[in-house]
Amino acid sequence: MKPFALTQPLAITMWDFSWLERRWPGAGYEDMELALDELVERGYNAVRIDCYPHLVAQDPTKVWTILPCWNQQDWGSPARNRVQVQPHLNHFLELCRERDIQVGLSSWYQRTEEADLNQIASPRKHAEIWKKTLDTMADAGLLDTILYVDLCNEWPFNTWAPFYQPGRKENGRWCEEESLAWMKSSIDHLEDDYPDIPYTYSYVGKLNYLDSQVSEIQDTVDFLEPHVWMVHAGQDSFYRRIKHVYDTFDTVGYDNLSKYGQALYESDPQHRKGILEAHIEHVAAESIELDMPLMTTECWGLVNYKDWPLLDWGWIKDLCAHGVKHAAKQERWLAMATSNFCGPQFVGMWRDVEWHRELTHIIKSAPLPKKYLKPSPKEAYASSAI
Repeated sequence: MKPFALTQPLAITMWDFSWLERRWPGAGYEDMELALDELVERGYNAVRIDCYPHLVAQDPTKVWTILPCWNQQDWGSPARNRVQVQPHLNHFLELCRERDIQVGLSSWYQRTEEADLNQIASPRKHAEIWKKTLDTMADAGLLDTILYVDLCNEWPFNTWAPFYQPGRKENGRWCEEESLAWMKSSIDHLEDDYPDIPYTYSYVGKLNYLDSQVSEIQDTVDFLEPHVWMVHAGQDSFYRRIKHVYDTFDTVGYDNLSKYGQALYESDPQHRKGILEAHIEHVAAESIELDMPLMTTECWGLVNYKDWPLLDWGWIKDLCAHGVKHAAKQERWLAMATSNFCGPQFVGMWRDVEWHRELTHIIKSAPLPKKYLKPSPKEAYASSAI
């Protein structure tokens, strides 16, 4: 487990594949310097992005035709689009360095007309595409901007990791034997070339691991990156109550959310906040039991939301603010988001600058789990002198 060179928790946001794909007029990232200046204005000092390692490994400067994974969500492109990863990726890192923004690297493995995800046929191949991607940053002298590498978003969810097929029909569990073996092998291969970068695989919710898996998990990843939402917690399912569906190319999910979501929350907000609190506490307890710190970049309220008729941001901000404040009290997070909607394309949330500044201040003022941090030069000298 690698120590982290932090003096305070980081306020992090998820810009996923949006940072590169949403460049048309009005999409939010067409003026990247402005978007990053606004991020700093709101108090954020870290960002998690998709660096498209499967595309960089094949040809970093090729123009690829992206196929949309949905048209109902405002992450990424809702239609066929074209992207070129390099030199845009290194330019993004340079702009972040100028603003003291640290960058977490991840991937959702976006589909294209040209690339074949079957190239990621083994943990070694998985590590190889990441090595080639990190090489392009190392050659430009930009590795100092990298906070960590998350080798796959929400592993082993089939939507983001279709190349992982260990004899299962549906989504497997993060802490299954085959999953842990893949993660450990791929990270071990990467550490041969880049030993100082913290590595992980992000996941959704609770691990619910077995006692026998504690040492395996500790030997596999450097920190935990759980995605924590109220709607995934408790027996009283919020999504079931509002008839929500994850329909990626039909409005039915947002139709039902606009009809029932806010009314259900406001009928008993303390109940929903209590469910979220219990979920946060469970994740924090797992962190303590596994003796590993946390970073969370997707969190607190609902998984899906956007600017849409009859969808008000007020109750979402209320719930997310409560999540930030409760998580900050746990003293387990090295980095924390305010929600998974803190990007310029979510106008109703983005324009509330003071809301972001209040919560990022709380995040950065929270106590750090100090045992995972690199000692200061003074502390290191004192320790060596004993």
